[in-house]
Amino acid sequence: MAHHEKAPYTPQDPHVVTQLVQSLGKHQSKNVKGGGGFSVKKHTFELPSGRTVDSWKMNDWDYKKANLPTYSRGLFTYKTLDGKDEIAVRGYDKFFNHGEVRKTEWRNVEQHTRGPYELSVKENGCIIFVSGLDDDTLLVCSKHSTGARGDVELSHAVAGEKWVERHIATVGKTKKDLARTLRQMNATLVGELCDDDFEEHVLAYTAEQAGLYVHGINLNLPEFATYPGHLVDKFADEWGMKKVMYVMEDDITKVRTFLEKVAETGNYDGRDTEGFVIRCQARENENSPWVDWFFKYKFEEPYLMYRQWRECTKAIIAGKPPRYKKHVNITKEYLDFARKQFIKQPGLAKQYNLNHGIIKLRDEFLAARGLTGADIIRQEIEGGDVDAKNVVNNVVLVPVATIGCGKTTLALALVKLFGWGHFQNDNVKVKKGRPQVFADTISSLLVTNPVVIADRNNHQKREREQLLNDVSRTVTDARFVALHYVHDRSNYDQIRDATRRRVLDRGDNHQTIQAGSKDNSEIIEIMEGFMYRFQPVDPSDAPDDHFDLVINLDPTIESRENLEVIIEKLHNTYPALFKDREMPTDADLDAAIDWAMNDYKPDIKMDLSRGGNRQQQQNVFQPQNQNQNPNHMTPTSRKKSQQESKPKKAPRMEYFSVRLPTQRVTSILDAMFRDKDAQTARLYRHLQQSRRVQGEFHVTLMHRASSGDNPQYWEKLNRLHAAFIQQNEDTKSGEPELGKCNVLLERVVWDDRIMCFIVRLDGSATLQVEGEGGSGNEELIFESSNSVAHVTVGTADQSIKPKESNVLLQTWLNGGSGGDTGIGEMSVKGNVVLEGSVRGVLGRM
Repeated sequence: MAHHEKAPYTPQDPHVVTQLVQSLGKHQSKNVKGGGGFSVKKHTFELPSGRTVDSWKMNDWDYKKANLPTYSRGLFTYKTLDGKDEIAVRGYDKFFNHGEVRKTEWRNVEQHTRGPYELSVKENGCIIFVSGLDDDTLLVCSKHSTGARGDVELSHAVAGEKWVERHIATVGKTKKDLARTLRQMNATLVGELCDDDFEEHVLAYTAEQAGLYVHGINLNLPEFATYPGHLVDKFADEWGMKKVMYVMEDDITKVRTFLEKVAETGNYDGRDTEGFVIRCQARENENSPWVDWFFKYKFEEPYLMYRQWRECTKAIIAGKPPRYKKHVNITKEYLDFARKQFIKQPGLAKQYNLNHGIIKLRDEFLAARGLTGADIIRQEIEGGDVDAKNVVNNVVLVPVATIGCGKTTLALALVKLFGWGHFQNDNVKVKKGRPQVFADTISSLLVTNPVVIADRNNHQKREREQLLNDVSRTVTDARFVALHYVHDRSNYDQIRDATRRRVLDRGDNHQTIQAGSKDNSEIIEIMEGFMYRFQPVDPSDAPDDHFDLVINLDPTIESRENLEVIIEKLHNTYPALFKDREMPTDADLDAAIDWAMNDYKPDIKMDLSRGGNRQQQQNVFQPQNQNQNPNHMTPTSRKKSQQESKPKKAPRMEYFSVRLPTQRVTSILDAMFRDKDAQTARLYRHLQQSRRVQGEFHVTLMHRASSGDNPQYWEKLNRLHAAFIQQNEDTKSGEPELGKCNVLLERVVWDDRIMCFIVRLDGSATLQVEGEGGSGNEELIFESSNSVAHVTVGTADQSIKPKESNVLLQTWLNGGSGGDTGIGEMSVKGNVVLEGSVRGVLGRM
C-alpha cells in the first residue's frame, strides 16, 4: 500500500475561528432553550505566562445532534498576541462505538465509508493534547483542562508534560522546538498517557511500555482533519515518543471479520486490549464530500469482570466482605486464589492496595485455571446477565442525605426533566408501618415509571436496608442507585453552613421543617440530630453493596451542579434509559432547578418538633406524580377512596387542547399530497379512502393521564377553565373556549401506521392569582406536554391509537427519515399559521 508523504495542512482563518467562538458562546447555559439545542460550558484557565486559554465542553449526549459548530471533544481557544482568535488545541471529533448510533451500524459503515482503514489498538490510559502557542510556549492539556493550579485534572496534564519532556530529551530537542513545530503545522498532537507508576488502569504497562503514545495529529480547524497513521508514526519517531500499534485494511468486510475474531479473545499480538479505533473516511450521501471519520470497536467484557475482581480484592485486603452480583462463581474462585497468594507473598497485599501487581495476580489466576477472560465470558453467556447499558426500567434513586442537602429539589428537577416517578416519605400518613408503605409505594410507581426517586433521607443503614429489601421482594430485578451526599466529618462546618442557609432561607416551603414558623434553635437541633446519625454509603458492606451505582454528591454546592452530575452518571451507566428522549440543555437544567426551588409548593407538611401535628396523621398518602391513582394506593386508602366516591361525580377533565379549523387542515393536506407519487402519498390516500382522516384536528396541551409529569401546568389549566365557567355561568357548553393560540404547521411526518403534523405554538392566557398582598395576574403560556407538539392526521386502522404519534416522532427525532427508517416527511411550504381555539375536554359520563 503506497504511503503519501505529504502532510495535510490548512491554515486557520481568524474570521472563521471568531465565528466559531461566537457560536459556542451563544450556546452557553442560559442562552440555550430546549427543542434540540446544545449546551456549552466555557472554562478559562490561566497559564504560567499570565495569558489565558478557554476550554469549550459540551455534554456527551449533545454530540449526537446535527449541525453543531464543531464536534471536537477537547477544544481550547485563545487570543494571539496581535488580538486574533485562534484554536490552540483541537481533539478528535466525538466518535461512537459500533452500533451505538445509526451511523456506526455495520450496514451504514459498509455503505458510507471508504478505506484505507486504520485499526489502531485502543490504549488504556488518559488522553493528552500537546500544541504550541504564538509565543513559542508548549501547551499540554488533558481532555478539558490545562493543569492550572486548583484544576481537578491537574495531575494528568502535569504528568503528561513530564513525559513530553522526557521523550523529546532523548532526541536532543526542547519544549520550545516542539511548540514552534506544532504551531507551524497548525496541529495538535493527541496522545495517551500510559504509566502504571502514575496511575494503573486495567491493562498492564511495564516500565519499558510506559510513556506517551502518539495516536493522532489533528489540524486546528473547526472541521475534523487528521494525519494518516504512517505520518503520525514518523512524527513520534522524530520526537522520541511511543507509537500506537495499528493494522491497515482496504476492505470493510475484512475489517469486520478481523475485529470479531480479536473480540473472541480480547487479545491482539500477544497483548490484552480494550478494543480498536477505526479511522477512515465517510460521507453522508453520494453527493457529499469524503471527510475524516472515526468509530470504535470496544470489547466490554472481560474488562468489566476484571474491574470487579480488583474491587473485591481490595475489599478482602481491608477485612471487608466482597460484594458482587455478576460473574459469581469465577469471582469466588479468583478470590480464594488471591487470599492464598497474599499468605504466600508477604507485602503483596500492600502493593495491591497501592495499585501495583493487579494485572500480574489476575494473569496468574487465569493461567492456573487454564482459562482466558474471553473463555469465562463465553461460558457465562447462558446465565443471561442483563448489562447496565441495556436497563430500561426498574431503577430506584435512593438519596442518602440530611436535611437541607437539596434532595427534594433534585428529585423535583428530575421529574420536571424526565417525568420520572417521585414519592416523598412525608406523604405517608399512616400511624404504623410507615416504612413498609413507603417501600410499597415505590414498588407500585415502578409499574408505570422506568425510574422512581425514593425521597427520604435514608441517612442510616437500617433505613437503606429496609427500603432495598422491601422493594426487592416485590420488584426482583430492581436496580438501586445511591445519590450519596458525602458527609466528611472534617467538612461538617461547611455542610452545616450550607444546609442551614437553605432551610432557614426557604421558610415554610418544606414538608418536614417549617422554618418560618419555628424558632431557629429548634430547627438547628433537629438538623444536628440527622447529621449526628448520618452513616455514609459503604459499597463494600451490607446493605450498601446492593447499590448498582453510587453517585457521590457535594452537599455544600448548588443543586444545579449536583443535577448535572446525576444525569451524566446515569446517562453513562444506563444509556438505554435515555435512548428515546431528547436530552436536556444547560438551560433546561437551569429551568428545572428554578421550578423546583421557586414554583413547587408542598401539599402536605409534617412537623418533626416535639408533639408535632398529630391531628394530621391520617391514613392516606399521595405519590408526588400519581394524583391519587387507585392503582397506587394502599388497600386502606383505596377502600376509603371507593367509599367516598359513591355519590355521582361531575364529569372530570380529560385533556386540554388547541382545536384547529378542520376545513383548513384538510385543504392543506390535499394540496401537499395532490401531485405526489404513489409511494409518497400511499398512507394519505389510504386514510382518505378508508375514512381514517380525523374528523377534528387538535394539538394536545396536556392529558389527565400525564398530568403527574407536570402537576403545576395541569392545575393552572384547570384554574383557567374553572375561572371561565365561574365568570360565565350561563354558558351552555361545559367545554367553552378558554383563549386563542396560533399554531404554525412545520411539516408532515408519517410511516405505514400513522400520520401527523409537527407544529409550534404561540399563545397565552392571563390567570388571576390571589395572595396575601391582594390579587395579581399570572401569564399562562400554552405549550404541549408531549415531547414534540403535533396534530394527529389519522391512523391506518382502528387498532392504532392516535397517541402512537409520540412513538413515531421520537423515532423520527432519533433517526430522521428516508432510507430504511420507513418514515416519510414533507415540509409545509410558506409560513402557514392557523388560529386555534383552546378548550378543555370533559370525560363522558
